[in-house]
Amino acid sequence: MALVGMLWAVGGARGEVAEGQVPEDPQRSLGTLFVRGEDGVSRPALALATHVEIRVSGLVARVRVDQQFRNDSDLWLEGVYVFPLPEMAAVDRMRLRVGERWIEGRIQERSQAKRRYQQAKAAGKTASLLEQERPNLFTTSLANIGPGELVEVRIEYQSSVRYESGGFELRFPMTLTARYIPGGPEEGAAQGPARLLGSPDGSGWSRPTPSVPDAPRITPWLLHPDSPVRNPLSLRLQLDAGFPLARLDSPSHPVETAQLGRGVHEVWLGDVPAQRDFVLRWAPERTHEPRAAVFSEEREGEHYALLMLIPPEDDSAAAPLAREAIFVIDTSGSMAGTSIEQARAALQLALEHLGPDDSFNVIAFDSAPRALFRRSQPASPEKLRSAQRFVDQLAASGSTEMLAAMQMALRDSSDDAGRLRQVVFITDGSIGNEAQLFAAIRQRIGRSRLFTVGIGSAPNAYFLNRAALFGRGTSTRIGAPDEVRERMQALFRKIESPVLTDLELHWNDAVEMWPERVPDLYAGEPVVVAARLQRFVGELVLRGRRGERSFELRLPLAPGAAESGIHKLWARRKIAHWMGQRSAGVDAEQIREQVLAVALEHQLVSKFTSLVAVDVTPRRPVSAPGSGSQVPNRGPAGFDPRLVPGVLPQGATPASALLWLGSGALLLAVGLWRSERRRAQWTRRCA
Repeated sequence: MALVGMLWAVGGARGEVAEGQVPEDPQRSLGTLFVRGEDGVSRPALALATHVEIRVSGLVARVRVDQQFRNDSDLWLEGVYVFPLPEMAAVDRMRLRVGERWIEGRIQERSQAKRRYQQAKAAGKTASLLEQERPNLFTTSLANIGPGELVEVRIEYQSSVRYESGGFELRFPMTLTARYIPGGPEEGAAQGPARLLGSPDGSGWSRPTPSVPDAPRITPWLLHPDSPVRNPLSLRLQLDAGFPLARLDSPSHPVETAQLGRGVHEVWLGDVPAQRDFVLRWAPERTHEPRAAVFSEEREGEHYALLMLIPPEDDSAAAPLAREAIFVIDTSGSMAGTSIEQARAALQLALEHLGPDDSFNVIAFDSAPRALFRRSQPASPEKLRSAQRFVDQLAASGSTEMLAAMQMALRDSSDDAGRLRQVVFITDGSIGNEAQLFAAIRQRIGRSRLFTVGIGSAPNAYFLNRAALFGRGTSTRIGAPDEVRERMQALFRKIESPVLTDLELHWNDAVEMWPERVPDLYAGEPVVVAARLQRFVGELVLRGRRGERSFELRLPLAPGAAESGIHKLWARRKIAHWMGQRSAGVDAEQIREQVLAVALEHQLVSKFTSLVAVDVTPRRPVSAPGSGSQVPNRGPAGFDPRLVPGVLPQGATPASALLWLGSGALLLAVGLWRSERRRAQWTRRCA
């Protein structure tokens, strides 16, 4: 029986469920989704719950993500779940649990892994496939989940924590903002409404376009934030910071903490809806001098190092320079709600921070960009008042045509080479054509510096971080309205004057390091370099300039622990470098060969490698048909999918849209009735 649609139905508060056990009362555990078959009957479908275990040692985080899929239908289902991970996550392991058995996944070339998965699915075997769609967006496919069955997929990855504004930050994304897909459908693409949720191939809501040929794979359906389906997530984190903490808190969620020892803490996050990024921050004691640390690892005769250069907490080495500031603000539909409020507040603060020697302009964009002035103007009181009125009137609607806005912002018409030109780009990054934007930045950056400000509860970190990297700037996140002033003040400290410039690293051995060119060190933002050497000897010498003075720092190099995971972080950075070469015009086959070699050597998921796990025993009877079901994400907090063009089925007339919504309401009522009936039966059994 083919599935023709999926609609929201009933979910409830989740109780405690033993690992691997099917909960006694399904409606009190996992958020439940219903599917409608060709016979018009609504049946419970796949339910999802996630548990996360994180261990942080110094700079390195080891993360385990357990995804539990439960099939509440009487069909054999294939589940497709698109979900975010941190942009630089080095995914290296997947295990599939069927009953009491664990099946270990294998890293293979992507096309080979896909074929193995499809063969297993056709043979009736339970199988799992993990694929990377973007560096921060992955897909889990799970074939042949039996009626009433619970199957678990366990994913593990390595990443590094972020240091910013005198403290460390770990971010675990729980959901994603809908990506805008520019351009019309590709020639030959299916016409009519986009595939509905629950289509047999697990496609998302968008069709391919010339700009985003893989659009169906990166546009999973999003539940409305008010939907009763919760996609619940719980988390436990153990932190070994290596030093006493002055501060440990989460600005995103209420957490419980306990101190286990000197610098060692445990953090718990109870069962919450997966609708905003989890953020944990901690801070060491203050210092007034730049600090550096080197972490090392030995693996198969190679030596790997991770250098972290930390700026001082309070620095006044250089006086602020006169600037030309170009502020770009995203006013597209995905910014509706609290996001546009945060963006306006951030921009108003930025305008207030301009000095009398600065010049500026403001560009707003949705379906098209519009500039406040034809060219940058002096930051006079009159011009600033005009800008403040302009910003106050901005509202969110329309498409996210970011490329034209980026090109406009990077168009340097100033002849004043002595003025520091900075572009501050305020957006949630909800686009699918990241490669086009990266190419534009590389081609047009010139003497400008690009600083990205990520807005909202689940911004596209991949775009924000890579755009800032190509633009020789930094990236800042604002997740809630009460963070605007603190985060923007930290950005101002960065961009007014770098702490260290013209940085060079001198190793006593041949080295392959990423990034290849060491960026400037800004206040509140560290420089992190991953390197591979043949041996550790002598010292690492860091030279640069601090204001008008020369700066030098010497760090001893010593062998490190075996298999600490630093090699995976180095490999992930090398892969990111080669993937970024697409926008520099490097041959696609050369990029593929380089990435494939690194990913296979270090056993990582990449654009060209995937993890696949297959049960050897066929389980689905040949006579039992299989069906597909895409598991939607919860929409991020504050997100309204009705205001984002394309998230609802494309090409539908108002009448068909109303019919679709009416059918959804009817099926929702059926789902509620069945849920209450099931609860009543459960209550009678327990009485």
